[in-house]
Amino acid sequence: MKFYLISLGCPKNLTNSEEFSARLIAKGHRMVFSPEQADEIIINTCGFIASAVKEAKDEIRYALSLKQQGLIKKVAVTGCLVERFKEQVAREFPEIDTIFSIAAQETVEKTIQQKGSVLTSLPQSLYLPEYKMSLTAPHTAYLKVADGCNNRCAYCTIPFIRGNYRSKPIKDVLREARLMVQNGVQEISLIAQDTTSYGMDLYGKPQLLELLEQLLKIRGLGRLRIMYGYPHRVTKELARLIASTNKIFHYIDIPLQHIADPVLKRMNRHCDGAQIRRTLDMLKTEVPDISLRTNFIVGFPGETKKDFNELKKFVRTYEFDNMGVFEYFREKGTAAYAMQQIPAAVKHERSRELEEVQSRVIDKLNKRLVGTTLEAIADGPDFGRTYKDAPDIDGKVTFTKPVKPGSIFQARVIAAQGYERKVEPIES
Repeated sequence: MKFYLISLGCPKNLTNSEEFSARLIAKGHRMVFSPEQADEIIINTCGFIASAVKEAKDEIRYALSLKQQGLIKKVAVTGCLVERFKEQVAREFPEIDTIFSIAAQETVEKTIQQKGSVLTSLPQSLYLPEYKMSLTAPHTAYLKVADGCNNRCAYCTIPFIRGNYRSKPIKDVLREARLMVQNGVQEISLIAQDTTSYGMDLYGKPQLLELLEQLLKIRGLGRLRIMYGYPHRVTKELARLIASTNKIFHYIDIPLQHIADPVLKRMNRHCDGAQIRRTLDMLKTEVPDISLRTNFIVGFPGETKKDFNELKKFVRTYEFDNMGVFEYFREKGTAAYAMQQIPAAVKHERSRELEEVQSRVIDKLNKRLVGTTLEAIADGPDFGRTYKDAPDIDGKVTFTKPVKPGSIFQARVIAAQGYERKVEPIES
């Protein structure tokens, strides 16, 4: 069977796509890179927020139109949309051949041969994939260390899509990382809904520090990148480990969501503004060249003009290297759904204002960047990223001369505008 994959959503979903695609290939199926060449289209959906649901449904309609035209034979759908809405997907799209849950991805080669819905409960523990491939560049890969979430933020659908927090045992993460290194991966990005809670369910306390120390012992390891930390769980010990080695990019992604205490409380975030500021101040002290990425939600129910002004001032002060701004989406099943909502026009305007504040921050950072030397990684012969930029989501750089893809090297910044920079590779 020749299959064409459409993988939607976050890097955590991408790792699932990589695992079940590799399993299909190992069982003799062939992956093709245009839908017209395929016998079957498999769509791994996102269902986190309304815009992701719409995107998933648009892709399903597209695939079904190809089937109707006789260009493909079958359509299979899996992922978070299925997990969240279950039988609703089958009722809305009866022409789908196979609808299967995230747990059924572990036996995908048998599952897609079935007709109708294959809906199984989420597993109590994460399995070590028998097969793994990279759907990104061969030198960079995401390694999912845990799935699910226990934080229960008031706006978030993840707990009832992905279930409670479940970590992979350290030995399984190490085995997966070693395989990545053996296959030429130079940059491993550790991901989970909350990476800083890693191991809490298995070992009774967070074990990210222990995991990192073990990963650093892997022979041939290039660089590690830490994604999706929770503010008050980013410890001084973690910061000092990052500062002590060049094997961990001096970068951390900490989705903060807001800074005003009234909003954080309604969001059910387990930290306040003072804790957030202490964490960021500590990171900047312990790791002076730390690159910080974050996300904010604007227009959350009850967010006042005062709350929003505090957020703008905070963004100006802390100067994040990369930042995402999201308008609050009202999602059924979440605690925030029943709260008094803010008009859409207000959310749009606040999103625009905060993005403008960040644009001015980036202008300031770029002036300081020009002339400095940074570590960079080549995604192609003439383009790549600095250590400040995670794959797929952050900025990029172009090179003044060709570099071997996958190389990690020192480079001097010679121009910078927005999130795009130009660098001159420095001969080692």
